[in-house]
Amino acid sequence: MASSQEHETRHHETTVERLRYLLVLSVGLLAGMLSGIVGTGSSMLLMPVLVALFGPRHAVPIMAIASIMGNFGKVLAWRREIDWRACGAYCATAVPGAALGVRTLLALPPHTVELALGVFFIAMVPTRRWLARRDFRFSLWHLAMIGGVVGFLTGIVVSTGPITVPVFMSYGLVKGAFLATEAAGSLAVYGAKVATFNHFGALPLAIVANGLIIGSSLMVGSYAARHVVVRMSPATFKLVVDGLMLSSGLSLLWEAAR
Repeated sequence: MASSQEHETRHHETTVERLRYLLVLSVGLLAGMLSGIVGTGSSMLLMPVLVALFGPRHAVPIMAIASIMGNFGKVLAWRREIDWRACGAYCATAVPGAALGVRTLLALPPHTVELALGVFFIAMVPTRRWLARRDFRFSLWHLAMIGGVVGFLTGIVVSTGPITVPVFMSYGLVKGAFLATEAAGSLAVYGAKVATFNHFGALPLAIVANGLIIGSSLMVGSYAARHVVVRMSPATFKLVVDGLMLSSGLSLLWEAAR
């Protein structure tokens, strides 16, 4: 009798585990497609699910590993359009900045960071349009200066993807060139973040496995999104990006106000 009950319990736990992974893989596929279209946004969809299923402490390194695979998918899809000069200038400061961010204890309360980033994301919508009307373009020096700050913030919080969107677009990149270059830069930044997590012993095998499993759905979604981007006009692409930045900012402000 007891053996039968134990068998039923194990069967129930296995079923729940399979449903849990089916849910997170489905959300990961959608998140990968969103990120593959506008360059960012995967963490906005995935993080609430990861926190609910794995807890906040494990969700951050899992998302970091998954992000590496998702960005790798975008690099594969648009590899011929990468602007290596822009990527190199950005990574020169963003990579060490990310490592420093992971190692730095956050002095400010989390709600303060969410509030600041939320206001920043929303403000970047009119700012990007203002810069575009005046035909202002970031130089390689601008990318290098901004990269250190963005990399540091990426090391502290889950994702700062919406910040890199106006940065690379203000350099003059759109559609495939933007997606490829932003993904290549993010690949290096998240690689530094994961390496630092590993250095401090925060990457047990279970977290790595979960990150690779979830990252596979991001990678497939990111690659599949290429067919959507090819059909979009540059104007529509920029409008979608503005919508994402606005929603990102509002969601962060909502979290900060709770």
